[in-house]
Formats: sequence, structure tokens, C-alpha cells
Amino acid sequence: MGSGGVGKSCLTVQFVSGTFLETYDPTIEDFYRKEIELDNSPCVIEILDTAGTEQFASMRDLYIKNGQGFVLVYSITNAQSFVDIQPLREKIFQLKGPRNSALVLVGNKCDMITERVVTQRDAAYLAAEWVCPFYESSAKTRVNVTNVFLDVVKVINQMKLDKTGNCCSLM
Repeated sequence: MGSGGVGKSCLTVQFVSGTFLETYDPTIEDFYRKEIELDNSPCVIEILDTAGTEQFASMRDLYIKNGQGFVLVYSITNAQSFVDIQPLREKIFQLKGPRNSALVLVGNKCDMITERVVTQRDAAYLAAEWVCPFYESSAKTRVNVTNVFLDVVKVINQMKLDKTGNCCSLM
């Protein structure tokens, strides 16, 4: 989840198929599945790539209610996109509660270092405050793409383990 144009679709497509989308095509909703191995166990990840525009806010609430883990993405080249992730986190907590909200914070487009406006320090501070993993990534160069998705599954599994004493994988 995140503002339009931050690279949510590019991160997802790079993770699922290993390709980079060169052109920007605003997403309404795309669904992906990928089988991975995590901690020596098979796991199927179902990814809902959401719209970044406010006109689909009612759909966003439904996605949040049905989701287990959330990748909050901003662009390191867009200060407003960094500001926009705070209300997304608040909405997730409002609809799911903090104990049911597996979050990973991602600053995308780290390959565009000369256009950076959001510092890594500011984002790392926010992630520490939120107590969630943080990555800077590049869908274009594949930096940390896999780590982002593996970590959100790990956080989901840890939350399930904390609640039940049993670890489960996404299915």
C-alpha cells in the first residue's frame, strides 16, 4: 500500500516474475500468487496490489480487513508519499488492531539516489517507532525486493506464533 507512483506494482511484479515494468500504468487491483520456501517450508504468498489513489478508499478498507500483512511503500524521491504512509498505518490499526497488523516499511527507488528527498535515517527512525522491519528497495535493480516479501510473511508467522504458540504459513 502507498501513494500512486511509488512503485508498488513494480516491486510486486519484480518479486513474482523477475521483470521490471518500465512504464507507469495506475493500478486499480491486481492479484498475484507465488510459491516460496521460508524456513525450509513451502509457503504460498497471495499478494493484492492495490490502487494508490484516494478514489478507491472504500476498496482499500476491504483489502485491509481481509489482509494479513501490509507492505507500506513510499518513494525516496517523493516526500509526500512518505507523509501519506502514516494515515495508512492508522487505518490498518483502526480496522485490524495493532496485534493483527504485520507491517513492513519500504522506501522504494533507492537506485535514484541523486533525486532522494526522504533520508534513510528518517525512515529508519519511523520504522523503529512503529517496531517494524524497514528496507530501502529498488524494483528496477531488484535491491531488497525478495527480502521485503519474505519479511512480511515472517512477521505474519511471528504474530501467529505469539498468539497461538503454533507457527503457520500463508495459504
